[in-house]
Amino acid sequence: MKRITLLQISLAFMGLAGIGSVNAQIQNGQTLNEPIDVSKDFENYQNTFYFADELTSFDPSTGKGTVKYKRYEYKTRQAFNNMLMKPDSIPANEFPATEYAVSPELPFQIQFVSDRTVRIKMESGPQFHQPEESLMLVDGVAPNHPELWKSQKTAEGYTYTSDHGKVEIISKPWHINIYDEKGKLLTSTLHNSDVQNTYTPVLPFSYVRRNEDYSRSYAAVMSLQPDEKIFGCGESFTQFNKRGQKVVLYTDDANGVQNETMYKPIPFYMSSRGYGVFMHTSTPITVDFGKYFSGANKMMIGDDVADLFFFLGEPKDILDEYTDLTGKAAMPPLWSFGFWMSRITYFSEDEGRAIAKNLRKYKIPSDVIHFDTGWFDVDWRNNYEFASERFNDPVDMLSDMKDDGFHVCLWQLPYFTPKNTLFNEIVENGYAVKDRKGNIPYEDAVLDFSNPETVDWYQGKLKHLFDQGVSVFKVDFGEAAPVSGIYSNGRTGFYEHNLYPLRYNKAVADITKKEKGYTLIWARSTWAGSQRYPLHWGGDAATTNTAMSATLRAGLSLGLSGFSFWSHDVGGFVTKSPEALYRRWTPFGMLTSHVRSHGEPPTEPWEYSKDFLEGFRKADNMRYELMPYIYAQAKESSEKGLPMMRALFVEYPDDAGSWLVDNEYLFGSSMLVAPLFEEETERDVYLPEGTWIDYQTKKVYQAGWHKIKAGDIPIIALVKSGTVLPHIKLAQTTKDMDWSKLTLKVYADEATNTASGIVYLPNGEALQTIEVSKKGNKFELNNNPLEGQTSFKIEWIK
Repeated sequence: MKRITLLQISLAFMGLAGIGSVNAQIQNGQTLNEPIDVSKDFENYQNTFYFADELTSFDPSTGKGTVKYKRYEYKTRQAFNNMLMKPDSIPANEFPATEYAVSPELPFQIQFVSDRTVRIKMESGPQFHQPEESLMLVDGVAPNHPELWKSQKTAEGYTYTSDHGKVEIISKPWHINIYDEKGKLLTSTLHNSDVQNTYTPVLPFSYVRRNEDYSRSYAAVMSLQPDEKIFGCGESFTQFNKRGQKVVLYTDDANGVQNETMYKPIPFYMSSRGYGVFMHTSTPITVDFGKYFSGANKMMIGDDVADLFFFLGEPKDILDEYTDLTGKAAMPPLWSFGFWMSRITYFSEDEGRAIAKNLRKYKIPSDVIHFDTGWFDVDWRNNYEFASERFNDPVDMLSDMKDDGFHVCLWQLPYFTPKNTLFNEIVENGYAVKDRKGNIPYEDAVLDFSNPETVDWYQGKLKHLFDQGVSVFKVDFGEAAPVSGIYSNGRTGFYEHNLYPLRYNKAVADITKKEKGYTLIWARSTWAGSQRYPLHWGGDAATTNTAMSATLRAGLSLGLSGFSFWSHDVGGFVTKSPEALYRRWTPFGMLTSHVRSHGEPPTEPWEYSKDFLEGFRKADNMRYELMPYIYAQAKESSEKGLPMMRALFVEYPDDAGSWLVDNEYLFGSSMLVAPLFEEETERDVYLPEGTWIDYQTKKVYQAGWHKIKAGDIPIIALVKSGTVLPHIKLAQTTKDMDWSKLTLKVYADEATNTASGIVYLPNGEALQTIEVSKKGNKFELNNNPLEGQTSFKIEWIK
């Protein structure tokens, strides 16, 4: 037994803790890169469980102490032909008994990042190899400001209080209770004594020690309250409210947008009760949000440490706090907000030039042309070189396109097939992830971004293309980092698989910033912190109504996970988009932070009917005329950690109906958008508090449910009364826009006397608030904060 315990310590030191769980799942039929569901370890009666029981020591000045854990095993019991499995306390099974604790007392710590953010950290054993800095945190480490919380000793334990809430630590039975500033209990750890009033065996706050290798993982189990709703967890395609679901947080090539796996899992969620949680780890996580037992939120974390951040407040407060910790999105360049034209794929310079010519010929405002998988000698064989036989002079092509207002995006990926001309160089120089023998785990060489030499080599390839005139790279794939691989930092894929997209995103964003002066990528996979490197798009949607609606739910969910900027393939990706679907999907895309048509050809609007072309142009024109609104909302979103496409309850947390809606959204703070998901010209729309004016028809509506008919553009968009929407004269590219003359469209009903909006100029120093007041039968500007830079024409929309 002593040998096994030493092996456990050795595995922890090498960063391999949890690998036994991986091996066990592979042996049990796990296929390559199938998401790892760590909940299976907490259901295995062969394992040993340690329930957090009592606080045995604590220093309130440092927030450090120890918690005693009691040892349990699950045992079966038959009851009237029904087999039950319940925990039962057990003695130690190590030898010699003098060397190992039956009920270990292990480190517990509480820290205070801000007056709204509390950090709770638990350890299940010695931590010999903990990285000093975390890539997930914006500064590598989280700040600690205990002076913002007042501590007090109580008869039951300790309390900490700030302006925004209270944390109560109960010594025995051990609990951490979190309250808001009004004293309402938000959530609490579950102790074994809390679940004795049910026949259902419920796992309390605990950790598991696996039978096969003695590795450990935490189950941070918290209470759920009646009617509590849960949102977030990344770009999730399942039902918007995660209450009642089991969510596996493991980066995966989802192969679509209508299943439970995710390209972009994020270990963060928020509750309708007024708190959010960040599970600070890169290991696989499975969260049971009351699916098994409605009163228990089980965060089953692959790591042997539970490092949890709790954020208190309304949705905007929570997102602001979370992104202060993990990073806010950089502000993308203006041209990126223009239309991106793409398909899979343009194979030649001639095709690219023809697309550019037709975009201008048919007056489709656009700023980006994307070359997907076919710009190499062999389709999909990424070697960072334009195919010489099909691209006569790529430098000249890129220069000409830039002159005509087009930026060029190129596809690439971090996997290299054996036939790739770079394969041997990558393997021989140690740039690829290795297996336990020192070979590579797959047929493909997978770049190891934990190796600084790999990053330098990779960024050199991208720099060469930037030097040729490329503007941005599509950061595709990244979901298949070998889970059993050995990485250059000594860790296995159990810790590196989920972190891989963040390393990948960062590598491309950093070289883009260095060479081009802006932070911009077009990426598919993410982990916590990836929001710092915009932007990301929604993966390979089917060309169906249900895929369109799932796309919206996914975007809303990602937006509630700290991502300000997000896009999707307009019309769907997998097959040729039906014209009627593409027609309805287009304005939905145009009223998203960024917009790209991409997928199986044809995607170009002139390849469809004349009527479709005209409709596409109208939707695109609408976006380009709205660019001052879009650009200002983007700036504000990047500063505050808000999503451009946001759930209604972000702006209206006190409106109960707003928490129930997942088929419409707010585009920025003032426009409410309801896409048409079926072949219809009207739909039911929920409006939060206030008065709303239809952007197209100018009809006025009050809060509540309404059946609203779409205008000429097949989408429903409304503006909150009292809003100033800045517009600009239509141009075919953002480069040609005249920002010295803007039109302020005032959306106000007869009872509204004042209105306001925000403006942010290209290369501007700060957002500017624009206010107007009614004088007689018109609205007039109160003052012009951009005097000398921009003049304003005012139109009252009524």
